[in-house]
Amino acid sequence: MSAIPATSLPTGRARRRSPDLGRLLLPGYVVCFLFFIVLPIALVVIVSFSPSPFLRFPITDLSLRWYQRVFEYEPFITSLKTSVLLAVVSSSVGAVVAVPCALAIARSRSQAAKAVVFLLLSPISIPGIVVGFALLYYLAALGLGPGFTALLVAHTVIAIPYISRTVISVYLTMPASVEESAVILGASRAKVLLYVTLPQLRHGIFAGVLFAFLISLDNLPVSFFFGTAQTDTLPVVMMSYLQNQFDPSVAAIATIQMLLAVAALLVVDRVHGLGRMGRAV
Repeated sequence: MSAIPATSLPTGRARRRSPDLGRLLLPGYVVCFLFFIVLPIALVVIVSFSPSPFLRFPITDLSLRWYQRVFEYEPFITSLKTSVLLAVVSSSVGAVVAVPCALAIARSRSQAAKAVVFLLLSPISIPGIVVGFALLYYLAALGLGPGFTALLVAHTVIAIPYISRTVISVYLTMPASVEESAVILGASRAKVLLYVTLPQLRHGIFAGVLFAFLISLDNLPVSFFFGTAQTDTLPVVMMSYLQNQFDPSVAAIATIQMLLAVAALLVVDRVHGLGRMGRAV
C-alpha cells in the first residue's frame, strides 16, 4: 500500500484556521444585521423626544411635547383604539376559521387539500394592495361598503394564513397515535379534539394569533381601502397626517404603537412562554 504524501494531509494549523475565521465573522455579521434592523427603530424613539417642531437628529434636548400632542390630536387616539380592537377581533375570528380548516387538511394526501393549503396562503403571497383592491370590489358587490365590518373581513382574510400555516406545521409534528389511542380508549371525536388535540396545539395557535394580531396592528395597504372618518386605523391616520404636517408627533405615536406590540409580546411570554411557542412552530 502506497503512503499518502505528507503534503496532501491537512495540518493542524489549517484545520484550526477555518473554524476560527467563522467564529470571528459570524458575530460581526449578526451585529451588523441587528444594527441595521434596530437603528431605524431607535431613531424613531429618539426623535419622538425632540423639542424641535420638525424632524431633526441629533436632538438638542428632551421634551414630551409631542406625546402631549398625540393625546390632544383626537384622530390619533380614536384610530389607535380602532386598530387595537380590530387586531383583537380579527385575530380571534381568524383563529375560529383557520384552526378547524388546518386540522381538516393537515394530514390529507389529496390534491384538493394541497390546493386548499395554497389558497389559504394566497393572501400573504400576493401584494397587500392587490388583496385590498380585490376585496374592495368583492365586498362592494356584496353590498358591504367601507366601515368597521369591511375592515374586520379584510383583516380576518389576512389573519387566516398566519394562523392556519402555524397550526398545520405544529399538527404535523404531533403523532397521530396520540389521537388514535384516545379513540381506542373510548373518547368521542369531540372529546379527542377538546382534551387531546387542542391542548397539544395551544402554543402553535397562540403563536399564529400573535402573528395575526401584530400584522393587523401595523397593516396599511388593506386598511387604506376600507376605512372611514370614524373607523380609520392608526397607520392610515399616520400616513394622512404626514401628507400635511411633518412634526415628531408621528414618531411619538409610532413609539406608543411599538410599546403596545412589545407589551403584547411580554403578556404572551408571561402566559405561554415565547420559547415554548417558538419550539412548537
